[in-house]
Amino acid sequence: MRNYGKHLSLTSAVVFGGVGMNPQINAMKKGVDILVATPGRLLDLQQQGFLDLSQVQILVLDEADRMLDMGFIHDVKKVLALVPKDKQSLLFSATFSDEIRDLANNLLKDPQHIQVTPRNTTVQRITQVIHPVGRGKKKALLVHIINQHNWSQVLVFTRTKFGANNVAEYLTKNGIQAMALHGNKSQGARTQALAGFKSGEIRALVATDIAARGIDIDELPHVVNYEIPNVSEDYVHRIGRTGRAGKSGEAVNLVSLDEEGFMMDIERFTKQQIPVQIFPEFMPEPGEKAEPIAMGRQTIWGGAGKPPSREVMAAAAKAARQEMVQRIREKKGNEGQGRQRGPRAQDGEAQGEGQARSGGQPRPQGAQGKGPRPQGNGQQRQRPPRGDRSDRPDRGPRMERDGEDRPERQPGPNAHLGSLRIRDPKPRVGNPGGQPDPLRTSIDAMRTGNRNKKRGGGGGGRGNKEAGGPADPLRTSFGRIGH
Repeated sequence: MRNYGKHLSLTSAVVFGGVGMNPQINAMKKGVDILVATPGRLLDLQQQGFLDLSQVQILVLDEADRMLDMGFIHDVKKVLALVPKDKQSLLFSATFSDEIRDLANNLLKDPQHIQVTPRNTTVQRITQVIHPVGRGKKKALLVHIINQHNWSQVLVFTRTKFGANNVAEYLTKNGIQAMALHGNKSQGARTQALAGFKSGEIRALVATDIAARGIDIDELPHVVNYEIPNVSEDYVHRIGRTGRAGKSGEAVNLVSLDEEGFMMDIERFTKQQIPVQIFPEFMPEPGEKAEPIAMGRQTIWGGAGKPPSREVMAAAAKAARQEMVQRIREKKGNEGQGRQRGPRAQDGEAQGEGQARSGGQPRPQGAQGKGPRPQGNGQQRQRPPRGDRSDRPDRGPRMERDGEDRPERQPGPNAHLGSLRIRDPKPRVGNPGGQPDPLRTSIDAMRTGNRNKKRGGGGGGRGNKEAGGPADPLRTSFGRIGH
């Protein structure tokens, strides 16, 4: 937008989540004519009082079909409530389903439809091809295609975040510099991945459908659908990353038996028949059949035939959940081992330093760490050695808990208070010389006759008249009740 409007007197700013707010707030305080924003961050800034949408004249929803689905429709409705009703609204998207069109008609007033290309079609300058492949041979085929054609820049799409990480790791191990891009990555990691991909440092960018919309890479030559999308509209957006601005592009589809049904739906949706190219060494094994596809906690059927029974789908879902749990456990175990290695290494370094300081002699066990704290006279407190347990008096055999000869314990008067018993402390003898005993407690004071002494003050209260008599039950710290 800055490039197209660099000769105009219009100012623009962009706000989105995942980064700090202060630079965005400072940019808006200067005043902007065009604001590009994601719905979440836009509403956050408005709720905090940094944004006023009451003067908006034009509202544009890019990728409107995704913005109006169940994922963003609530935030979009909140934004529509903040802008004036008398405005111009523009909705842009490469695909529009009938449901989205009906929803748009309800939100807009007498909308006009402008269609540049036929509905739900791909760009003619994009060459598309299908490679049938065995379920376990996709990674090897992907490496073979990239190396065979010596591709220097390729965008690979997977169905899940775990799949993106797995494929990127496999490519890197096989000499193809790759990086994953998905929703779990921070904004900084996404920016770094895109910058490396555009500069050529990264040959393959493995992404989920988060990269299928809104990412514009100049002259991107190749797109690979490592996993075929189960939504036909997503296929149009995926391969639309190439063949942009009048350039040509190539879209490669790696189709296993589990995804033949998805590919057939895409061909019907785009009203075309995509040519097939076979690599014999990567074809499915004899006897291999289509299986349900696990997507997180759910399973979907993408085979060419009829879907299996509910029992088979439920068994596949259960196996997928168990595999996901096992992956999480292995990941936590690896992280735990990594944390344990650090302190052990530090301990080893510390021991080495200790030996070097003492002239190569290891410290005795008692000398490691901090020594015993000195007492008041500066001498160290020596703990007497523990005697051998064998010379302790024999306490006799313990009674079995379940034995019948165990004497039954009679409940006491305070049994309802639990089994906790407070021992009656022995009174301490006063310290000679008139000095207070540092170990003397208030309980000791009570037992040594302090209750028999008359207390002065205390709000003018009176002590018990008879010395040595019982405590006055009506006496409080503020005096005696009734006086």
